[in-house]
Amino acid sequence: MPEDGRVRRWSGSGVGLLLVLVLVAVGVGVLTGRDGGESTGCTPRTIGAWSADDRLTAEFARYGDDPARADDWTGGDGTHSVRLPDGRLLWLFSDTYLGAVHGPPNPFGEPYSWRDTTAPLVRNSAVLMRGGRLETTLPAPLFPDPAPNQWRWPVAARVEPRSPGSAEKVVRVLLWVRTTGPYPWIYGVPTATEVATLSLPDLRVESVTKVLDEQRVEDPSRRVLFGTTLVGDSEWTYVFGGDDGQAASRNASSAYVARVPAGGLAEPGAWEYWDGSAWTTGARPRPVLGDGQRTGVGSAFSVVRQDGTYVLFTMAAGTKGLAAVTSYWACSPTGPWHGPEGDFTPSLPAGQVAAYNPQTHPAVSGGGRLVLSYDVNWLETAGASAQLNRNVSLYRPRFVTLRLVPRR
Repeated sequence: MPEDGRVRRWSGSGVGLLLVLVLVAVGVGVLTGRDGGESTGCTPRTIGAWSADDRLTAEFARYGDDPARADDWTGGDGTHSVRLPDGRLLWLFSDTYLGAVHGPPNPFGEPYSWRDTTAPLVRNSAVLMRGGRLETTLPAPLFPDPAPNQWRWPVAARVEPRSPGSAEKVVRVLLWVRTTGPYPWIYGVPTATEVATLSLPDLRVESVTKVLDEQRVEDPSRRVLFGTTLVGDSEWTYVFGGDDGQAASRNASSAYVARVPAGGLAEPGAWEYWDGSAWTTGARPRPVLGDGQRTGVGSAFSVVRQDGTYVLFTMAAGTKGLAAVTSYWACSPTGPWHGPEGDFTPSLPAGQVAAYNPQTHPAVSGGGRLVLSYDVNWLETAGASAQLNRNVSLYRPRFVTLRLVPRR
């Protein structure tokens, strides 16, 4: 979530402040390591044409507004997805509203569906889709809090062998653990990266393994959480992460990358981190993008690999960061990353709202089309909680379809 410009709905206010803190500049990395999984056929790529994906956006609105159940998903952010072997699509969310949705019209005299102020808010949820139609919400929260004043936000996920070389498949979900903390950590102090193992096909949480404990890093702004996005091939899974530098200084966050052998996500000893010149299990990871001032990413971003080129999506720099998405490209997950390229501004509902957390969804992409979601939330601190309930469409993902083209 937190995401690239991640916004959280807390008791009372704080949403708008969080956006101001987290929606920050993005830029191009300067590290030039060359042992990071270079691609053949790599060419500069940028965002070409794009359009709103009304079908997917409307499906989440339909499901969220369905009054048939009172314990299902009605809104959330931190949108990630993974295709299951039986064809179903698992959608993962961080902070999530459950409960019933009413109207329209609503008690405020506005033409929107609305939810009661007593609607439950849980830290994470999962929704299953089959054949393009959302069907059911798994019991929420799917991942329980690890300790008092701590919570788990699910991020990227992958179906992989239960262990390297195994024929049995499981779902591995990366989790961010955060802990209640003082200002400016209004959305929690970064604490640890975990990996949950879910059985197939029933999606039962079998275990949760801590793969990187950051509590020993004294400065919370230097702690790194992994899993905002991942890119896999037959040999390695490249797992990207970010720090929370902007929470303390408003500078841009930095991007990092680790790699894990296929089937080894839940094995802490299998993780190797890029230290600026080599993959290592012992040294602290070094940024692959971001200098803490002019360049960087938000604490959430997305990376895909297309035709030998790695492409990174994040919110744009400066005032554009409240609304525009930009991209960067590299021939290796370790960089160097080039950009920004091809800013675009997706549609937003009326009012004091902002876009954040651009995430790609390869499972619903294809034919040269890439589907990308972005989350929407109320910008202003005053009255944010009331706004999310009086207009439920403000806290749901929206989708665009875009094409990547060679940069000229």
